[in-house]
Formats: sequence, structure tokens, C-alpha cells
Amino acid sequence: MTARTTVAFSPYALYLREEWARLRADTPMPLTEAELENLSGLTERISTDEVVEVYLPLSRLLNLYVESTQALHASTTNFLRKGDSKMPFIIGLAGSVAAGKSTTARVLRALLARWPSHRRVDLVPTDGFLFPNAVLEERGMMERKGFPESYDLTRLLNFLADVKSGKERVEAPVYSHLIYDVLPDQNLVVERPDIVIVEGLNVLQPAKLPKDGQAIPYVSDFFDFSIYIDAAEELVESWYVERFMRLRQTAFRDPASYFHRYAALSEEEALATGLSIWRTINLVNLRENILPTRQRADLILRKGEGHAVETVALRKL
Repeated sequence: MTARTTVAFSPYALYLREEWARLRADTPMPLTEAELENLSGLTERISTDEVVEVYLPLSRLLNLYVESTQALHASTTNFLRKGDSKMPFIIGLAGSVAAGKSTTARVLRALLARWPSHRRVDLVPTDGFLFPNAVLEERGMMERKGFPESYDLTRLLNFLADVKSGKERVEAPVYSHLIYDVLPDQNLVVERPDIVIVEGLNVLQPAKLPKDGQAIPYVSDFFDFSIYIDAAEELVESWYVERFMRLRQTAFRDPASYFHRYAALSEEEALATGLSIWRTINLVNLRENILPTRQRADLILRKGEGHAVETVALRKL
């Protein structure tokens, strides 16, 4: 049996919350309480303290990255004597179901858009690139929805290639969590943004190595910076079940909801159902596909109780 190689070196610098908060420096807090309320998730209330101590330092860091990349692109374009084509800075945001990716993405979008050098910030969830339910059902993959093979990877890659090349107008498909399917007649339009945040479960998945030496592009190839939202399994499980129970009292009551049948369950039945869905589908996806990509991120936000970020791990330069 071959022993596992142990390496003491870590590619990350680890910051406790208090240390990270000091990196805010004099960055002003631009968001009001009303705005924070709108940015919060169903079960995740984003607080002023969380923004000030975690997300303002992160927005300051990302601003440095964006401005440096913009300057490098301008210098390179001038050197090559090519026409100036705006190249968006793309941020990838990964993590488990119920880890709080969507809330983090919304907060970062709001903060980054306040910096004068990059006002145009778009947010693109990769849910829209899931195959429609009809396709998943035909392929017997409905129980694998959210797993890497359930996405239209070609369409997602073409979208990112068009955005990165500076194309004037690029459209992304839109997903409805109410009907649990892609909306065939709706699109999200991206028009020459400064920054695009691409949020999804599997966006940090690596490509398979080619046998013939030819390039096999993958989603993370287009990222200029990547973030992973991390938390202990038992915490994410509790957040998932809490959200399921909240939806049972709200969205699931809508007859148009794909999960309308769950609204009639007793509390005990609903708890058992939510836990079963988590453990048989989402936990499997986390362990097999999502968590293994954590170390590919440039920055890891580790959460504790109440979705509060406790540590920040930043890849060393």
C-alpha cells in the first residue's frame, strides 16, 4: 500500500475574522439596512457587522484585482497595437446547496458596483444552464439534478467565451426555483459589464486531462478570481432543512410550485422529507463533486453558526 504524501506547506494564508476585518481600512459602508434586507436570503439574514467585517475587506481586495487586471489588459492591448476591447473580470463563486452562495453573490455585486472603476456588475447563476426537466427525465437524470452531468456545459462554456471576448450582448438562460425548471422564453442579458459573478455548485470542477494534448476548456478557465463558501456538513444540513421547512410555509403553497405537494405534509413528515432529500441527493453531490473543488479556489470563506464567516483563507501570491 502506498502511503499518502504529507506536505506541511499550505498555499493559503489564514485570517481569523478579527484579523480580516482590519483589512477594511477606511472603506465606507455603502449599504443601508433596507438594502441589506433585500439582499438577505430566505434563512440567512445578512447583518451590517457581516458586511463591515467580512465583505467590505473582500470588496476592497477584489477592487485591487479588478483595477490591476484592467491596467494590464490596457497595457497589453497597447503593446499588441490592437483595438481596445473591454474584457470583463469574471469571479467564480462555488459551494454547497444552502451554504449561502446566492446571498454572498448579491452582497458582493452590490458592493463592487459602488467602486468607481467598475460600476457595471452582473450576476449569472449557473442554474439556468441546467438541462430542462424534459431532457433530464428522458435521460433518467432527475435524481442527479445539480450534479455536473446535469448541466449543458457546452452552452455555459460558449456563454463565458462570448463574455470574456468582449462581445457586445450575451444572453444566459433563466431558471425558476418555483417551477424547478429552465424558463424557455426568458433570458438574462449581459452587455459589456466590468465584472461578472458566476455563481453555482460545480463552477470549480476541473477539466479531464486530454489524451491527445488538445485543450479541453472548463468553466473555471474563464475565472480571474474564485471563491468557495465552506461550512461543516452538519451546519449545511441544518440550513437546508430549515430552508425546506420555511419554503413549505411559503413558496410551496403556490399551486404552480413544483414542490406544491410538500405543503400538505405534517411537520414531522416535512422534516423527514427535507432530511431525506438532503442526505440522498445534495450531500452526495457535496461529497463527490463540490467539496473536492474547494482547494481550487483563490479564497475560502469558512462559516460557522448562523452563516457567520469565522475564517478567511486567501491563496498566497
